[in-house]
Formats: sequence, structure tokens, C-alpha cells
Amino acid sequence: MKTYDLKKLVTFKKENLTREMLFDSPEMRVALMCLEPGQKLTPHKAPLRLMMYVVEGKGTFTVGDEKFTADEKTCIPCDPMVPHGFEADKGDKLVVMAIVTPVESE
Repeated sequence: MKTYDLKKLVTFKKENLTREMLFDSPEMRVALMCLEPGQKLTPHKAPLRLMMYVVEGKGTFTVGDEKFTADEKTCIPCDPMVPHGFEADKGDKLVVMAIVTPVESE
């Protein structure tokens, strides 16, 4: 069984956010994104169900038309095709784990 030590996987770059794909299968994708203060993931849409989990730090999150501050141990769900993104704009580094699953066709 594979395990992931997030303490060892958290890495930052001054130029842009870092993205580490932890798990990638047809049923689920898990990515770890690390942002220095001032960096952001621009809001975008995807045809997938998403859960963003704040591992470390504090930042501003966008889901649809809403913007709000979230910090460590906060989960933020997002439905398919709803704009979502986040920004390390609170003076802290920000680490977010994104868990993505496909949407079942009806």
C-alpha cells in the first residue's frame, strides 16, 4: 500500500505555484498545490466534481460568484462546471489538496 507524507511533498517555487499529482486514476485524481504569498490559481471550470482541502496556510477561495477566506483543515466542495480557484493573499504560504472525481452521466 502506498502512503504519502505530505510534509515531504510540500515544495514552493518563487516563480509559480507547484503542483504534485499524488494519485491519478479514471475514478479519482488527487493533486497537491503549493503557493507562495501572492500566487494564485485563476478561477476556471472543469466537468468534474471537486473537493479542495486546505492543508496549510490561509487564502481566498472562489467558488462560483462567492469569494471567502479559508484556512487549515477546511474543505470546500465544488460542483462540475462551476468556476473555482484560490489565492495566497493573506500573507501566508498556502497548500491545497484537490480531490477530483468524474461526474456520472445520467
